[in-house]
Amino acid sequence: MVNAVTGQNLALVSDVKGTTTDPVYKAMELLPLGPVMLIDTPGFDDEGALGELRVKKTRQVLNKTDAAVLVLDGGDSLDNSFDAENELIGIFKAKKIPYIMTVNKTDLYINSARYETFNDDLLLVSAKTGKNIDLLKEKIARIAKPDEPREQLIADLISPNDFILLVIPIDKAAPKGRLILAQQQMIRSILDAGAAAIAVKESGLKQTLAGLGKKPSLVITDSQVFKEVSAIVPEEIPLTSFSILFARYKGFLETAVKGVHALEKINDGDKILICEGCAHHRQCDDIGTVKIPNMIKNYTRKTPEFIFLSGGDFPEDTSIYKLIIHCGSCMLNERETRYRRDLSEERKIPFTNYGVTIAHIQGILKRSVAIFNF
Repeated sequence: MVNAVTGQNLALVSDVKGTTTDPVYKAMELLPLGPVMLIDTPGFDDEGALGELRVKKTRQVLNKTDAAVLVLDGGDSLDNSFDAENELIGIFKAKKIPYIMTVNKTDLYINSARYETFNDDLLLVSAKTGKNIDLLKEKIARIAKPDEPREQLIADLISPNDFILLVIPIDKAAPKGRLILAQQQMIRSILDAGAAAIAVKESGLKQTLAGLGKKPSLVITDSQVFKEVSAIVPEEIPLTSFSILFARYKGFLETAVKGVHALEKINDGDKILICEGCAHHRQCDDIGTVKIPNMIKNYTRKTPEFIFLSGGDFPEDTSIYKLIIHCGSCMLNERETRYRRDLSEERKIPFTNYGVTIAHIQGILKRSVAIFNF
């Protein structure tokens, strides 16, 4: 099915069930929706110890899923009870994931009476012949489109022809020859709003401000140089960080500002979870595993225990932590970010992020969130 939708031979196919052992990811453009990530998960009816691991992987994927396609096998035997399929439908509904039900292999004989237990409209398709694959893609695009307008990254905070100054350190932790995703997205959002984006390293900030001839409408800085930049940028010029803007964009800025005050109650031995949405090679002065822990220990005068996670993993039981500090979430979609926040709030665990934490510790949080008026 994934191969048919993408038009490429991405997923290994076999008559033997259980061929898909891990989720297979494929980025593509699905018009009119735009860029999407297709994920082919292992079967939800796998058995045995390995099968349980595959099912666990599938459950994890659902925490980031904006739309689901449940594929029924038109070639299954008549004694299939559909227990796994019904369980999945229950999960879709509980997580409020819009879904489509399809019956694949319609090139084979199908007894349509087998599917009368489902009240949903079933789309009959064939990955082999291509029957109704285009219709399936149209349906996916329709149901995946969010019903509510999402928070804007920056367009509502600026006006056409504004100057927006971006402070971007280029140190040994910066990727070679490119900007990180958050910086790229910010520049594009500024250009889309009709404003001008001016990027500068922190070492050239003072000279750039003096030579502009016009005050920037906003300065956005990498959180790692927040204190240095705050000392240079005059108080009348609004200042915030990439991380703080992404916390608002992902829908948890107010939660983050409230959650960071848990630092005042941290004691020796308390567990603090520091997690990132992407996996990368950590440098010796890494912000998540080195800089922020050192800042917290110096600020609190305590020695908490730090636990580090990166990539797609996030604990289902967060009750052991006194505080969760997340990255800016530029590599996570809105649904997965919301899942992580909600899971923490259900356990009443304070939840914040890198930029808010650094601004709070350095005494400039009030200034860095003043533009949001909340």
